[in-house]
Amino acid sequence: MPLAELGRFPRVEAQIIVGRLTSEDIPAVAFDGEASIGDGSWLLIPVRVMVDKDDLDAARAILDSTA
Repeated sequence: MPLAELGRFPRVEAQIIVGRLTSEDIPAVAFDGEASIGDGSWLLIPVRVMVDKDDLDAARAILDSTA
């Protein structure tokens, strides 16, 4: 299962996107969500939302339909 990057989003938005995709039966994971939490810059670092490469087009369509 090779992963593909769907996009980079603010931390909270990334978690909402992961939940939305999961509710549509598209497994997704947020990377980098805890990066730099120790020095307080975690709100400045975008979170990567990753999906299976085969699900990338469907995931993009879901995001486009909610924008």
